[in-house]
Amino acid sequence: MSFPEKLFHRMQSYDMGLPSPKQTREFIDSLIRFLFPSRSGEKLKIQHLRYEWERLQCVFTDLLSSLESLLEKSPEDLSRHFFEAVPHIHEQLLEEAVHFVKCDPAAKNVEEVILCYPGYYAISIYRLANELYRMKIPVLPRAISEYAHSKTGIDIHPGATIGRHFYIDHGTGIVIGETTEIGNNVKIYQGVTLGAMYVEKNLQNTKRHPTIEDNVIVYAGSTILGGDTVIGHNTVVGGNVWLTESVAPNSVVYHKADVVIKNN
Repeated sequence: MSFPEKLFHRMQSYDMGLPSPKQTREFIDSLIRFLFPSRSGEKLKIQHLRYEWERLQCVFTDLLSSLESLLEKSPEDLSRHFFEAVPHIHEQLLEEAVHFVKCDPAAKNVEEVILCYPGYYAISIYRLANELYRMKIPVLPRAISEYAHSKTGIDIHPGATIGRHFYIDHGTGIVIGETTEIGNNVKIYQGVTLGAMYVEKNLQNTKRHPTIEDNVIVYAGSTILGGDTVIGHNTVVGGNVWLTESVAPNSVVYHKADVVIKNN
């Protein structure tokens, strides 16, 4: 048997009915442009919005059809459920855009945040993917999240639980694991990892990632690990801190660098 034939048979045995990567990317791009028309630069009429709303639902139903054997409900029911949730997600995202303007002195207005801020884009994709994750749709939430990861350098697992008014500044290199829990009004800077202490398959159904309570700030380069690690509310975690144990509320945690003056 030739190698192409072997490869073909192997592909047949691995075929789970995965969603098309191209169709997935096109769908999420279209949905983001629909929710935030400023990203396309077009002034849309109500007739176009009505048409696009119906078209997106058809595209999404078709996308889910490739996963039909793995779904707990029909593609039509799941599509209907998701699009019923979209208006609420949109309102939440608009609130977060206003919050970005309040947090960042460089931000001039909401439209600038929506158009230019990779952290805001990553959060927008997370909110949509998280809804799909909670609907128990396989593969697709992760595919959507990884698309955002490839565009922003921000890796948010769709299974993470993130409260309202989440703010990411700069964002490149942020990693937020599947079982992470983040409260309200949390700020995270670039290079932060909210991860697991170690990786083993038997931990699949356990809480592996930390809990970050309300009003916490985590500055650049810090690493917080472990499912039992809780960062108490109103805490500030300074840059380049390594944490594997819990921190009481209202704390300040910082890394102290040793400064040595060279003798010439």
